[in-house]
Amino acid sequence: MKKNLYLYILAGISLFIFTAGTSFLISGWLKGRDLSIIVPSINQPVPTAGRSKIDPNLPRTEVCPLNGAKFTKQERDIWDQRRPLAVMIENHLDSRPTSGLSTADIVYEAVAEGGITRFMGIYYCAVSAINETIAPVRSARIYYTQLVPEYDALYNHVGGAGNCDDPTVDPKAKALCFIRTAKIKDLDQFGLDFKACHRVTNRLDREVAYEHTMACYTDELYKVATKRGWTNVDINNKKVAWDKNFVSWKFKDSSSGSAGSEPAATNIKFDFWSNASDYSVQWQYDLATDSYKRSNGGQASVDLNTNEQIKAKNVVVQLVKESGPLDDHKHMAYDVIGKGKMILFQDGKAFTGTWSKTSASSRTKFLLDSGKEAQFNPGVIWIELVPSANQIEYN
Repeated sequence: MKKNLYLYILAGISLFIFTAGTSFLISGWLKGRDLSIIVPSINQPVPTAGRSKIDPNLPRTEVCPLNGAKFTKQERDIWDQRRPLAVMIENHLDSRPTSGLSTADIVYEAVAEGGITRFMGIYYCAVSAINETIAPVRSARIYYTQLVPEYDALYNHVGGAGNCDDPTVDPKAKALCFIRTAKIKDLDQFGLDFKACHRVTNRLDREVAYEHTMACYTDELYKVATKRGWTNVDINNKKVAWDKNFVSWKFKDSSSGSAGSEPAATNIKFDFWSNASDYSVQWQYDLATDSYKRSNGGQASVDLNTNEQIKAKNVVVQLVKESGPLDDHKHMAYDVIGKGKMILFQDGKAFTGTWSKTSASSRTKFLLDSGKEAQFNPGVIWIELVPSANQIEYN
C-alpha cells in the first residue's frame, strides 16, 4: 500500500516537471511573436467607427478631388498626407450586409464570377477622420487592378487570381501578376499584421463561411503604407506625389440641378447576369436628398456600420465587353481599358454618352452625347461595370 503511494507521488512530481518544462519551451518559442496572428480570431469585436478627430462644427470648405464633396480643413489636413486606398469588398448573398461601403468616395461594382458581383471602394476623403471597419474583404480580379493605377492607390485585398507562373489561370485573368508587373502599392492581407486585417466571425448575427469574415481597418492600413514609404508621395520613387498625373472629374454646384430635356430616371433596374437574381440592382431616386438609394436582390442595401441604406449622388452604368469563363477557375474578364457606352444617372434624370480609357494608368473619361465632359454632383459616385449586351431599364 505504502509502495503504491510512493509511486503516485513520484508520478505526480514527474508530471509537474514535464508540464512546467513544456510550458517553458513553448513560452520561449512564442516570445516576441504576435499571438493574435498565430491563433485564429474567434468572435473578435468589431471596432466602432467614429469622427473623434474633427470638430463637427467647423465649416466644410475643402473639396475632395475624387468626388467633389466638401469636408473640413481638419479632414483635408489628414488626407493631404495620404493617397487613395482601394479595397476589394465582397457582395455574396451570405456576406450581406457589408461594413464600410457607404464611406467610400467612389465605388466600382462588377461580376467576380458566376454572376456574383464584388465591389472596389476607393477611400480617401470621407475616411480621413475615421478608422473605418471594412468587411468582408475579398480577393483581387484583374479588371479592378486595371483601375487602381488611375489613383496610384494602395490596394487592399485577400490574395487573388493568378500569379505570373500559374499555368491554371488564363493570362487575361492574372490579377496578382498584374499587381506585380504594374508595381501597384500592394496591401495584400497575407502580408499584413493582425491589427490591419483579421477574421471577425461575429460581425453578423449568424454564422457564415470562413471566407466571408475578413475585416480590415483604414487607419491601420494607412499605418502600414507609411512604414512602406507610401504616403501622399512615394518615398521609394523619388517622392513622386500620387496625384502628379491625376485628373479630377468635373463637378457642378450641387444646388444647380440638371437642366435640359433628358428623360426621367427615378427608378433604375438592371441585371449583371440574367440567372443571378440575388445580384439584380435597383436604384431609387430620393428627391429629398437628391440621391439614389440602392437595393440588391430586392432588398435594401444597408451598411452595417451605420444601419442606413446605401446612397449615391451619381450612378454611372459603364457598359463593358464581357469575356469568359476563361479557364477552369471560371474567371471572367471585363474590358475597362478601351471605350464604350455609358449612362449617367443624377438628379432623377438619365444622361447618355460614352466612356474611354487608354491605359491602366490613364483616367477614365465620361463624355455626354453633346460632346461635353460629364459633370458629377458632389458626393458619392457609384460606377456599375455592366456587360455591354445587357438592358438597363429606367423611368
